[in-house]
Amino acid sequence: MKEKSSEGVRLDKWLWAARFYKTRAVAREMVEGGKVHYNGQRSKPGKLVELNAELTLRQGNDERTVVIQGISEQRRPAAEAQQLYIETAQSIEKREKVALARKMNALTMPHPDRRPDKKERRDLMKFKHSGDE
Repeated sequence: MKEKSSEGVRLDKWLWAARFYKTRAVAREMVEGGKVHYNGQRSKPGKLVELNAELTLRQGNDERTVVIQGISEQRRPAAEAQQLYIETAQSIEKREKVALARKMNALTMPHPDRRPDKKERRDLMKFKHSGDE
């Protein structure tokens, strides 16, 4: 019923349709919060997307740079959603480096198997506050 031209899709709606964010509300918050840059600049959620525009967006610790290859306002299966954009080679390389660094950091500073008990917590607090004096 709702006929729209393929050029008239809002940025927040496109991000949701391309499955970068789970809901349109989250996509809108990310755009408003400056986590999404359209052609190198901050923009508004209502910005109409164009083909071959470059988006830089953050998802958690990852930052992606993608080029828009298709425009859709409907959320489709993941395989179809991936056809809407191409991630740049530099972005892929940078994400892999950051992931490797995060993995190496996790190996050098492992998390304990369990939470400290009451005595261990007291000892930790005593140790942390001993340098304050």
